[in-house]
Amino acid sequence: MKTEEKVLNLKKHFDQNGITLSLAESCTGGLLSAEIVKFPGVSSFYLGSVVSYATTVKKNVLSVPSHLLKTLGEVSEPVALAMAQGVKEHLGSDWSLSITGVAGPGGGSEDKPVGTICFGIVGPGFERTVNKKFNIKNRNEIQKASIDFALDLIFESTTI
Repeated sequence: MKTEEKVLNLKKHFDQNGITLSLAESCTGGLLSAEIVKFPGVSSFYLGSVVSYATTVKKNVLSVPSHLLKTLGEVSEPVALAMAQGVKEHLGSDWSLSITGVAGPGGGSEDKPVGTICFGIVGPGFERTVNKKFNIKNRNEIQKASIDFALDLIFESTTI
């Protein structure tokens, strides 16, 4: 399914259920938010996003605990979960999703190679994290794959 179809399905689902969404993006730099707001009427469910590219924004705006950032690094499932919790709390949405990872071309390590992306999703009585390793070396393609995966994850998680 194309990205556009995924967004429109998400809008329909969220509107039918009267629920809202917010995002916290790091390595995608707001690209997921941009995909969502391409369509008119998405303000019915989409509240907004915090692009938390810098560690200080994760800590000071999204309330990610410093000890998680210091001990696990920005690219970890606990940090992704804390980002999703923080944006949900600050924007007041029913559901939130976060993305943090290594989009490359540099910045990877043996433990977290380029293409390692962590997702967090939080909703009423629901928390989930996913550590996905995309076997892609191109930054734009990693970001696009992350966006497609995130849209699927939101839909799948909110329809359980």
